[in-house]
Amino acid sequence: MNEKLTIALTKGRILKETLPLLARAGIEPLEDLSSSRKLVFATTRAEVQLVIIRGTDVPTYVRHGAADMGVVGKDILLEHGAQGLYEPLDLGIARCRLMTAGPVGWQGSGARIRVATKFVNIARRHFARQGVHAEVIKLYGAMELAPMMNLADLIVDIVDTGNTLRANGMEPLDEIASISSRLVVNKAAMRSHYSEIQQLVDELTAIVKESDDAAA
Repeated sequence: MNEKLTIALTKGRILKETLPLLARAGIEPLEDLSSSRKLVFATTRAEVQLVIIRGTDVPTYVRHGAADMGVVGKDILLEHGAQGLYEPLDLGIARCRLMTAGPVGWQGSGARIRVATKFVNIARRHFARQGVHAEVIKLYGAMELAPMMNLADLIVDIVDTGNTLRANGMEPLDEIASISSRLVVNKAAMRSHYSEIQQLVDELTAIVKESDDAAA
């Protein structure tokens, strides 16, 4: 483990919504993340540093102890597993839904369908529970194109507003999971840095509760 407490943050929307929470806990990067090409950042709390990486890499860094804690979408944890990790807090940010979607008016094509997604494991489990034989086709983006080009019947993807689906003649069908960003902690770090980590978890828990109460 590093001497400093290392927190791995997910690039993109999750990062933008995580930084204000950390700031309320007194943790702010000492330089502008948007104008820097660095990946590791010192913060206003000398004992804490941030690393900015892809969401799919956050559990790996935390699981192997390269980072003590991390912030990652629940979709990543569902797809790749959370072995070796504690998941002490739902931060309640970057909320969205993991859903199946298909062309408007799609009625199904029997017990065998083709599904395009980057969430291969989640899709297989979902359709297996429904007793549907699904040929799962892994894609990395532009899922809506797959049914349009007859590559797949349905897709499994993250849905926020649904505008992209509608713009491409598709509609959401079944919700698989409600997604938000989670705080994850390395199990060994939780033992070796218990007081520091637990203090931060407690601070963030209180901040999230305040935000939830204000929004209610």
